[in-house]
Amino acid sequence: MGRQHWKKIWVGSAGNMVEWFDWFVYASFATYFAGAFFPSGNPTAQLMNTAGIFAVGFFMRPVGGWLLGRVGDRKGRKAALTLTVTLMSASAILIAAAPTYAVAGYGGVLVLLVARLLQGLSVGGEYAASATYLTEASDPKRRGFASSFQYVSMTAGQIAGLGLQIILQRTMSDSALHSYGWRIPFIVGALGAAIIFYLRRTMLETEVYEEDASRAEERGTLRALWRHKREAFLVIALTMGGTVAYYTYTTYLTKYLSNSAGLSKQTATLVSFSALIVFACLQPLAGALSDRIGRRPLLITFAVGSTFLTVPIMTLLGHAGSFWPAFGLALLALVVVTGYTSINACVKAELFPTGVRALGVALPYAIGNALFGGTAEYVALWFKKAGIESGFFWYVAGGAAVSLVVYVTMRETKDLDLARVRAGQEAGAGSGESSLTTAS
Repeated sequence: MGRQHWKKIWVGSAGNMVEWFDWFVYASFATYFAGAFFPSGNPTAQLMNTAGIFAVGFFMRPVGGWLLGRVGDRKGRKAALTLTVTLMSASAILIAAAPTYAVAGYGGVLVLLVARLLQGLSVGGEYAASATYLTEASDPKRRGFASSFQYVSMTAGQIAGLGLQIILQRTMSDSALHSYGWRIPFIVGALGAAIIFYLRRTMLETEVYEEDASRAEERGTLRALWRHKREAFLVIALTMGGTVAYYTYTTYLTKYLSNSAGLSKQTATLVSFSALIVFACLQPLAGALSDRIGRRPLLITFAVGSTFLTVPIMTLLGHAGSFWPAFGLALLALVVVTGYTSINACVKAELFPTGVRALGVALPYAIGNALFGGTAEYVALWFKKAGIESGFFWYVAGGAAVSLVVYVTMRETKDLDLARVRAGQEAGAGSGESSLTTAS
């Protein structure tokens, strides 16, 4: 892989890290600011309120996927990536400055809601623009390896957020964190986004996009996407199990360990932080493996593991009384999830032609995330409040089982040439076939 390829991957990944730092610190610091925006009462109810607003951000992701996916296909991947980080910076500033319930009543909740809507717009386009950019910028024989850096950067953003949380937990009192300390990560996120904005203004466009022969008026339109509706529905289906499992073992894990397993917030945070470091290191290894053996074997391994191991892992995590048992179980779960996270970006990008690739990944993926990923934490807390917390474990396993059917029946995408995808699908559109049946 040449120097220019590495430069593109670095700039795309660095921006993705900041985007997801801002996205995830909301979830990881929710235990500290939940009481600041809602009346005092049941802590689980307060967490459900903040989780509900977290889920609202996911429901804006389809809108962001459509708007920014259109920008990415019509104006270029660079333009979309620059716009996403601008929106994310604005949302971080709003959260950092949001007034509490004691100062403005539910006015602070309104500010929080607007900020999450902006975050939803931003991340809705960021995933697809980043996935498309990394896939197109890489060597055709190493797309799995290169695109795996999307989840490396996403996880690095969460690790940075958890790392900052650990530092603040050890340098500030618990009362100070609940009072004003939770605002610090959002200030850091806004500053980081400003730096990435500068870097992205100077980034290089991908050659695949620049050389695309599609007519400009056909790029990034819903009509063009509808010609590839089978691929769009496939993205939603293959996202279902992976996104539920991913958010269960990342954003929700810390809350589960502290709110259900009885670990201290500090220990729960350290478990997530340590497990995610190993998880991030596994992504390129699994991505490189997919370049050799294909994407489907990894996806199937994830789905089988998640279907049969979720219930025992989550049950044992609920009884983990110290760091090491919790760390071992969390790491086992994330190793299983790696089969999905390491390659899902390139698999989705490989399904669509260049002129609709960003929108084709963005909109159906955002819909899948809104329905399953964004609601995972809220569903988990609902089951807990209802007194049947184990029901959530079966919910996660069921999502993986549905995706398993999709993985088993879909065609391999590893050897598809990105230009050939376009040509094959245009030919298939005229005959009513899709690339999944015409590609070898």
